[in-house]
Amino acid sequence: MPADPALERLLGRIRACRICVDCPTDRPMPHTPRPVVVGSSTARILIAGQAPGTRVHASGLPFDDRSGDRLRGWLGVDRAAFYDPALFAIAPMGFCFPGQDARGGDLPPRRECAPAWRAALLAHMPQIALVLAIGQYAQAWHLGDRRGRSLTETVLDWRRHLERDARPHVLPLPHPSWRNTGWLKRNPWFEAELVPALRQRVHTLTSPK
Repeated sequence: MPADPALERLLGRIRACRICVDCPTDRPMPHTPRPVVVGSSTARILIAGQAPGTRVHASGLPFDDRSGDRLRGWLGVDRAAFYDPALFAIAPMGFCFPGQDARGGDLPPRRECAPAWRAALLAHMPQIALVLAIGQYAQAWHLGDRRGRSLTETVLDWRRHLERDARPHVLPLPHPSWRNTGWLKRNPWFEAELVPALRQRVHTLTSPK
């Protein structure tokens, strides 16, 4: 299928965005913006993460780090499939690396990104059937008041979110960061129950008809 010109124009505007430097809602971005986004007019799965980290900021390739390795393991896909825009769209809540706090952790996604771009981007991808909402910021946007009181409670309720009649379905996931290894050990149901269902849904949505 040929590229959607309207979507390509929008992606070009997103990749040229400097709103967090030119008119920030809080303190300005501490470095040159480098928006990272993969839009698609054919992909039926949208990966909605948090924001790029330092390695992704350097490479411009989303999930180009150890967390990406873990995420691809959850999905049951290799790098070639993961980075095929015909199969996956990738749009974090903040398109640019937001910088780090005093302890060396990544700051939250910039507040300017989602209100400025997210609704328009989703409107240009009506074929999306499944949104993988990774982390609390993506879950807040895509689930709203349907999310639980904590990330664990929200992810634990994953079956209800997948069974809703509304489209696209939203599947909440923890961040695949290796810092969350302890969470995975405390919640074995995630890899025992949710991950197999996730892989099956991904296989169904990415297999040729």
